[in-house]
Amino acid sequence: MIISKSTLLHLRFPFSFFLMPVFCFAAGVGFAGDWWRLLLIFVILHLMVYPASNGYNSYYDKDEDSIGGLEKPPPVSKELLYTSLIIDGLALLLSLLISIEFAVGILLYGLVSKAYSNDAIRLKKMPVVGWITVGVFQGAFTFLMVYQGVAQVNLSTLLEGKVLYGAILSTVLLLGSYPMTQIYQHEEDARRGDMTISRMLGIRGTFLFTGLAFGLATGGYMWYFTQYFSLRLAIVFVVSLFPVVLFFGWWFLKVLKDAQQANFKYTMQLNLLSAICMNLFFMGLGVWLQMK
Repeated sequence: MIISKSTLLHLRFPFSFFLMPVFCFAAGVGFAGDWWRLLLIFVILHLMVYPASNGYNSYYDKDEDSIGGLEKPPPVSKELLYTSLIIDGLALLLSLLISIEFAVGILLYGLVSKAYSNDAIRLKKMPVVGWITVGVFQGAFTFLMVYQGVAQVNLSTLLEGKVLYGAILSTVLLLGSYPMTQIYQHEEDARRGDMTISRMLGIRGTFLFTGLAFGLATGGYMWYFTQYFSLRLAIVFVVSLFPVVLFFGWWFLKVLKDAQQANFKYTMQLNLLSAICMNLFFMGLGVWLQMK
Protein backbone atom coordinates (compact mmCIF):
# COMPACT_ATOMS: atom_id res chain seq x y z
CA MET A 1 0.00 0.00 0.00
CA ILE A 2 1.31 3.45 -0.92
CA ILE A 3 0.84 5.97 1.87
CA SER A 4 -0.31 9.40 0.78
CA LYS A 5 1.84 12.49 1.25
CA SER A 6 -0.74 13.91 3.68
CA THR A 7 -0.47 10.88 5.95
CA LEU A 8 3.33 10.94 5.87
CA LEU A 9 3.36 14.62 6.79
CA HIS A 10 0.98 14.11 9.71
CA LEU A 11 3.12 11.29 11.14
CA ARG A 12 5.72 14.04 11.64
CA PHE A 13 8.80 11.82 11.86
CA PRO A 14 11.22 14.77 12.33
CA PHE A 15 9.24 15.89 15.41
CA SER A 16 10.50 12.78 17.23
CA PHE A 17 13.89 14.48 17.45
CA PHE A 18 12.42 16.90 20.01
CA LEU A 19 11.52 13.95 22.25
CA MET A 20 14.94 12.30 22.05
CA PRO A 21 16.49 13.82 25.21
CA VAL A 22 14.55 11.48 27.50
CA PHE A 23 15.67 8.46 25.45
CA CYS A 24 19.28 9.66 25.36
CA PHE A 25 19.28 10.33 29.12
CA ALA A 26 17.86 6.93 30.06
CA ALA A 27 20.01 5.08 27.53
CA GLY A 28 23.10 7.00 28.61
CA VAL A 29 22.84 5.99 32.27
CA GLY A 30 21.38 2.52 31.67
CA PHE A 31 23.17 1.16 28.58
CA ALA A 32 24.50 -2.35 29.25
CA GLY A 33 26.33 -2.98 25.97
CA ASP A 34 23.57 -4.52 23.78
CA TRP A 35 23.66 -2.28 20.72
CA TRP A 36 20.93 -4.13 18.85
CA ARG A 37 18.57 -3.69 21.80
CA LEU A 38 19.40 0.02 22.03
CA LEU A 39 18.78 0.49 18.29
CA LEU A 40 15.51 -1.46 18.37
CA ILE A 41 14.18 0.57 21.29
CA PHE A 42 15.05 3.76 19.42
CA VAL A 43 13.25 2.53 16.29
CA ILE A 44 10.17 1.44 18.26
CA LEU A 45 9.85 4.75 20.09
CA HIS A 46 11.03 7.37 17.63
CA LEU A 47 10.15 5.84 14.28
CA MET A 48 6.95 4.07 15.30
CA VAL A 49 5.26 4.97 18.61
CA TYR A 50 5.79 8.73 18.46
CA PRO A 51 4.83 9.10 14.76
CA ALA A 52 1.78 6.90 15.30
CA SER A 53 0.76 9.08 18.25
CA ASN A 54 1.28 12.20 16.12
CA GLY A 55 -0.89 10.80 13.36
CA TYR A 56 -3.65 9.67 15.70
CA ASN A 57 -3.64 13.06 17.41
CA SER A 58 -3.77 14.87 14.05
CA TYR A 59 -6.69 12.75 12.87
CA TYR A 60 -8.85 13.75 15.84
CA ASP A 61 -7.64 17.34 16.07
CA LYS A 62 -8.07 18.08 12.34
CA ASP A 63 -5.92 21.19 12.77
CA GLU A 64 -6.07 23.94 10.19
CA ASP A 65 -3.31 26.09 11.70
CA SER A 66 0.30 25.14 12.51
CA ILE A 67 1.00 22.14 14.73
CA GLY A 68 4.24 20.79 16.18
CA GLY A 69 6.65 20.18 13.34
CA LEU A 70 4.12 21.03 10.60
CA GLU A 71 3.50 24.65 9.69
CA LYS A 72 0.70 24.04 7.18
CA PRO A 73 -1.02 20.74 7.95
CA PRO A 74 -2.94 19.21 5.02
CA PRO A 75 -6.45 17.75 5.48
CA VAL A 76 -6.57 14.38 7.24
CA SER A 77 -8.28 11.17 6.08
CA LYS A 78 -9.20 7.75 7.45
CA GLU A 79 -5.94 6.49 5.98
CA LEU A 80 -4.08 8.46 8.64
CA LEU A 81 -6.08 6.81 11.43
CA TYR A 82 -5.59 3.29 10.04
CA THR A 83 -1.89 3.85 9.35
CA SER A 84 -1.34 5.10 12.91
CA LEU A 85 -3.08 2.08 14.39
CA ILE A 86 -1.11 -0.35 12.19
CA ILE A 87 2.20 1.25 13.16
CA ASP A 88 1.17 1.08 16.82
CA GLY A 89 0.40 -2.64 16.45
CA LEU A 90 3.74 -3.34 14.79
CA ALA A 91 5.55 -1.39 17.51
CA LEU A 92 3.83 -3.49 20.17
CA LEU A 93 4.85 -6.74 18.46
CA LEU A 94 8.47 -5.61 18.09
CA SER A 95 8.58 -4.51 21.72
CA LEU A 96 8.09 -8.15 22.77
CA LEU A 97 11.63 -8.75 21.49
CA ILE A 98 12.88 -6.37 24.20
CA SER A 99 10.94 -7.62 27.23
CA ILE A 100 7.42 -8.22 28.48
CA GLU A 101 7.78 -5.21 30.77
CA PHE A 102 8.81 -2.98 27.87
CA ALA A 103 5.91 -4.25 25.76
CA VAL A 104 3.42 -3.50 28.55
CA GLY A 105 4.92 -0.02 28.79
CA ILE A 106 4.47 0.56 25.05
CA LEU A 107 0.86 -0.64 25.29
CA LEU A 108 0.08 1.72 28.18
CA TYR A 109 1.79 4.65 26.47
CA GLY A 110 -0.25 4.05 23.33
CA LEU A 111 -3.52 3.91 25.23
CA VAL A 112 -2.79 7.11 27.15
CA SER A 113 -1.70 8.99 24.02
CA LYS A 114 -5.01 8.04 22.38
CA ALA A 115 -6.99 9.17 25.42
CA TYR A 116 -5.29 12.55 25.09
CA SER A 117 -6.90 13.32 21.73
CA ASN A 118 -9.77 10.87 21.19
CA ASP A 119 -13.12 12.65 21.23
CA ALA A 120 -14.60 10.16 23.71
CA ILE A 121 -12.10 11.14 26.44
CA ARG A 122 -9.94 13.99 25.11
CA LEU A 123 -7.62 14.77 28.00
CA LYS A 124 -6.53 17.73 25.90
CA LYS A 125 -9.68 19.52 27.04
CA MET A 126 -8.52 19.22 30.65
CA PRO A 127 -5.61 21.64 31.09
CA VAL A 128 -4.11 20.31 34.31
CA VAL A 129 -4.87 16.61 33.77
CA GLY A 130 -3.66 16.74 30.16
CA TRP A 131 -0.49 18.59 31.13
CA ILE A 132 0.36 16.16 33.94
CA THR A 133 -0.41 13.16 31.73
CA VAL A 134 1.96 14.33 29.01
CA GLY A 135 4.65 15.23 31.54
CA VAL A 136 4.50 11.86 33.29
CA PHE A 137 4.25 9.63 30.23
CA GLN A 138 6.64 11.45 27.90
CA GLY A 139 8.97 12.00 30.85
CA ALA A 140 9.26 9.57 33.76
CA PHE A 141 7.32 6.71 32.19
CA THR A 142 9.36 6.77 28.98
CA PHE A 143 12.61 7.12 30.94
CA LEU A 144 11.78 4.02 33.00
CA MET A 145 10.70 2.09 29.89
CA VAL A 146 13.93 2.86 28.07
CA TYR A 147 16.10 2.17 31.12
CA GLN A 148 14.43 -1.19 31.70
CA GLY A 149 14.77 -2.05 28.03
CA VAL A 150 18.46 -1.20 27.61
CA ALA A 151 19.59 -2.40 31.04
CA GLN A 152 17.27 -5.45 31.22
CA VAL A 153 16.71 -5.01 34.95
CA ASN A 154 13.93 -6.08 37.29
CA LEU A 155 11.16 -3.59 37.97
CA SER A 156 12.40 -3.20 41.55
CA THR A 157 15.65 -1.75 40.20
CA LEU A 158 13.67 1.11 38.67
CA LEU A 159 12.97 2.33 42.21
CA GLU A 160 16.66 2.87 42.98
CA GLY A 161 17.71 6.49 43.45
CA LYS A 162 19.81 6.98 40.31
CA VAL A 163 17.02 5.61 38.13
CA LEU A 164 13.96 7.01 39.90
CA TYR A 165 15.37 10.51 40.33
CA GLY A 166 16.38 10.56 36.67
CA ALA A 167 12.82 9.67 35.73
CA ILE A 168 11.37 12.36 38.01
CA LEU A 169 13.68 15.00 36.56
CA SER A 170 12.59 14.02 33.05
CA THR A 171 8.99 14.71 34.03
CA VAL A 172 9.83 18.03 35.70
CA LEU A 173 11.57 19.16 32.52
CA LEU A 174 8.61 18.05 30.37
CA LEU A 175 6.10 19.76 32.67
CA GLY A 176 8.02 22.98 32.19
CA SER A 177 8.63 22.77 28.46
CA TYR A 178 5.29 21.34 27.30
CA PRO A 179 3.25 24.55 27.74
CA MET A 180 5.69 26.31 25.40
CA THR A 181 4.81 23.87 22.62
CA GLN A 182 1.19 25.08 22.81
CA ILE A 183 1.85 28.82 22.97
CA TYR A 184 1.13 29.54 19.29
CA GLN A 185 -2.02 27.36 19.18
CA HIS A 186 -4.28 29.41 21.47
CA GLU A 187 -6.65 30.52 18.70
CA GLU A 188 -6.90 27.03 17.19
CA ASP A 189 -7.49 25.45 20.61
CA ALA A 190 -10.12 28.07 21.44
CA ARG A 191 -12.03 27.25 18.23
CA ARG A 192 -12.16 23.58 19.25
CA GLY A 193 -12.95 24.35 22.87
CA ASP A 194 -9.67 22.87 24.16
CA MET A 195 -8.42 24.59 27.31
CA THR A 196 -4.74 23.65 27.30
CA ILE A 197 -2.36 24.55 30.11
CA SER A 198 -0.79 27.25 27.92
CA ARG A 199 -4.18 28.84 27.17
CA MET A 200 -4.95 28.80 30.87
CA LEU A 201 -1.64 30.50 31.72
CA GLY A 202 -1.76 32.99 28.86
CA ILE A 203 1.21 33.93 26.66
CA ARG A 204 3.18 35.86 29.27
CA GLY A 205 2.24 33.38 31.98
CA THR A 206 3.47 30.49 29.84
CA PHE A 207 6.89 32.10 29.48
CA LEU A 208 7.15 32.85 33.20
CA PHE A 209 5.98 29.37 34.17
CA THR A 210 8.38 27.67 31.76
CA GLY A 211 11.27 29.82 32.96
CA LEU A 212 10.56 28.93 36.60
CA ALA A 213 10.12 25.22 35.87
CA PHE A 214 13.28 25.16 33.73
CA GLY A 215 15.22 26.76 36.59
CA LEU A 216 13.94 24.16 39.06
CA ALA A 217 14.71 21.33 36.64
CA THR A 218 18.23 22.65 36.05
CA GLY A 219 18.85 22.79 39.79
CA GLY A 220 17.55 19.24 40.09
CA TYR A 221 19.82 17.98 37.30
CA MET A 222 22.82 19.71 38.89
CA TRP A 223 22.09 17.91 42.18
CA TYR A 224 21.60 14.62 40.32
CA PHE A 225 24.86 14.76 38.38
CA THR A 226 26.80 15.94 41.44
CA GLN A 227 25.26 13.21 43.59
CA TYR A 228 25.72 10.27 41.21
CA PHE A 229 28.57 11.38 38.94
CA SER A 230 30.59 14.56 39.52
CA LEU A 231 30.34 18.31 40.03
CA ARG A 232 32.25 18.80 36.78
CA LEU A 233 29.53 16.97 34.87
CA ALA A 234 26.87 19.15 36.50
CA ILE A 235 28.73 22.25 35.34
CA VAL A 236 29.02 20.88 31.81
CA PHE A 237 25.26 20.31 31.80
CA VAL A 238 24.55 23.92 32.73
CA VAL A 239 27.01 25.25 30.16
CA SER A 240 25.50 23.05 27.44
CA LEU A 241 22.07 24.61 28.04
CA PHE A 242 23.31 28.20 28.02
CA PRO A 243 22.35 28.76 24.33
CA VAL A 244 18.78 27.71 25.18
CA VAL A 245 18.59 30.20 28.05
CA LEU A 246 19.87 33.01 25.83
CA PHE A 247 17.38 32.26 23.07
CA PHE A 248 14.51 31.93 25.53
CA GLY A 249 15.29 35.30 27.13
CA TRP A 250 15.70 37.03 23.76
CA TRP A 251 12.41 35.60 22.51
CA PHE A 252 10.56 36.56 25.70
CA LEU A 253 11.66 40.17 25.29
CA LYS A 254 10.32 40.16 21.74
CA VAL A 255 6.98 38.75 22.92
CA LEU A 256 6.69 41.39 25.65
CA LYS A 257 6.81 44.02 22.91
CA ASP A 258 4.59 42.13 20.47
CA ALA A 259 2.47 39.11 21.48
CA GLN A 260 2.35 38.01 17.82
CA GLN A 261 5.99 36.95 18.19
CA ALA A 262 4.76 33.94 20.18
CA ASN A 263 4.47 32.06 16.91
CA PHE A 264 5.20 28.74 15.28
CA LYS A 265 8.62 29.74 13.91
CA TYR A 266 10.17 30.75 17.22
CA THR A 267 8.57 27.84 19.07
CA MET A 268 10.13 25.34 16.66
CA GLN A 269 13.48 27.13 16.85
CA LEU A 270 13.45 26.90 20.65
CA ASN A 271 12.45 23.23 20.51
CA LEU A 272 15.19 22.45 18.00
CA LEU A 273 17.90 24.31 19.91
CA SER A 274 16.87 22.70 23.20
CA ALA A 275 16.77 19.22 21.66
CA ILE A 276 20.19 19.64 20.02
CA CYS A 277 21.84 20.84 23.23
CA MET A 278 20.28 18.19 25.44
CA ASN A 279 20.74 15.33 22.98
CA LEU A 280 24.43 16.18 22.56
CA PHE A 281 24.94 16.36 26.32
CA PHE A 282 23.16 13.09 27.08
CA MET A 283 24.83 11.25 24.20
CA GLY A 284 28.17 12.57 25.46
CA LEU A 285 27.23 11.33 28.94
CA GLY A 286 26.57 7.87 27.54
CA VAL A 287 29.90 7.77 25.70
CA TRP A 288 31.74 9.02 28.80
CA LEU A 289 30.16 6.35 31.01
CA GLN A 290 31.07 3.61 28.53
CA MET A 291 34.66 4.79 28.49
CA LYS A 292 35.02 4.76 32.28
